[in-house]
Amino acid sequence: MYLNAVILLTVVAVMLALWSPRLHGRPTWRAMTTPLASIIGSGFLVLGPILNFAYGVNAPLVMLALCLGAYLFGAAIRYNMSMLQAEAGRHGSRLETLLETTASASLGFAYIISVAYYLNLFGAFGVSLTEANQPTDARLLTSAVYVLILMVGWTRGFRALEKMEYASVALKLAIIAGLLVGLGIYFIQHVSAHDMILRAPSVSGWHAIALAFGLIVTVQGFETSRYLGRDYDTPTLIRSMKLAQWISTGIYMSYILLISYTFDIDGQPLTETAIIGMMAAVAPILSVLLVAAGLAAQFSAAVADTSGSGGLLTELTRGRLTPRRSYALLVAVGLALTWSADVFHIISYASRAFALYYMLQAALAAAKAWRDANSPWRAAGFAALALLGLAIVVLGVPVET
Repeated sequence: MYLNAVILLTVVAVMLALWSPRLHGRPTWRAMTTPLASIIGSGFLVLGPILNFAYGVNAPLVMLALCLGAYLFGAAIRYNMSMLQAEAGRHGSRLETLLETTASASLGFAYIISVAYYLNLFGAFGVSLTEANQPTDARLLTSAVYVLILMVGWTRGFRALEKMEYASVALKLAIIAGLLVGLGIYFIQHVSAHDMILRAPSVSGWHAIALAFGLIVTVQGFETSRYLGRDYDTPTLIRSMKLAQWISTGIYMSYILLISYTFDIDGQPLTETAIIGMMAAVAPILSVLLVAAGLAAQFSAAVADTSGSGGLLTELTRGRLTPRRSYALLVAVGLALTWSADVFHIISYASRAFALYYMLQAALAAAKAWRDANSPWRAAGFAALALLGLAIVVLGVPVET
């Protein structure tokens, strides 16, 4: 009972802190809300069981590699943002213009798939503690939320979605704080009892690398800062993207470190909601809170990417495709994916779609750096990142259950 109380007090305290006017009123924090919502929402709860099942004792190393890869791709995007500001009024080369346009188009496509991923997880978590815990019921719930987002976006626009997003971000971060406190106490108990679990990886060699490639979407979302320029200046956006990636890395690493050595999962099925059963062993209240966190996480990330896709597709089509029609397109494709693929395959599709965008952004950064005579090594680094993005696009594989 005391652990339930500690977890609840943590959730309430963090929630109050996040709604304080001093924090909520800071431009950097507001600018950080969208990328942080997308990063944390894109796989926090589902990633723990996947890494634990697949990589065992090596799970924290794989998590660190994913976060490092995401930060490096973020560095390429931040470089392009800073160069865009420095070159205001100047036209880039034909190659740079082509790369920028193609990258934006690929991101619009990636957003459409990622929203399907988020909302299918939303459906799975939404029915997980009910008698209607079947794939068809989860898909029906996902479809209903798609319709809700379309209605709000069509009638109220981005501002209404943004208000819904911040509330879900705050709730999600508060619950994650409670989860980490509960896991920390559970971890200390296992250490004190000399009862650590060192599980051997179930994948190795090339398949382990290809599987990690297929999980890059679980740490994406930082790129949303690139498209918030109407509301914030470039230094604020760059600073907020870095902060979002640092905070999310700290949360992810703490979570994976605490979960990887304290749970015996041999013989248990790997599902998108496996974390709920695992956390029931820590504290009963965590099952309910994790469902709430899952719903808040996936909803906030879906809202962030729905909003981003609307503005991006409108920009690409020079206003011919309005944000409202963009939302309708996103919903139509998302519903088709919902009823034709499972969550783990959608994760792989989304990872490869975002990797294509990151590859193009890294190639653009390499071209800009090469044009700067003082940055040949930077150009080489960005070119290597582009090759990594290409490898993820071609070689990433889905989780096998």
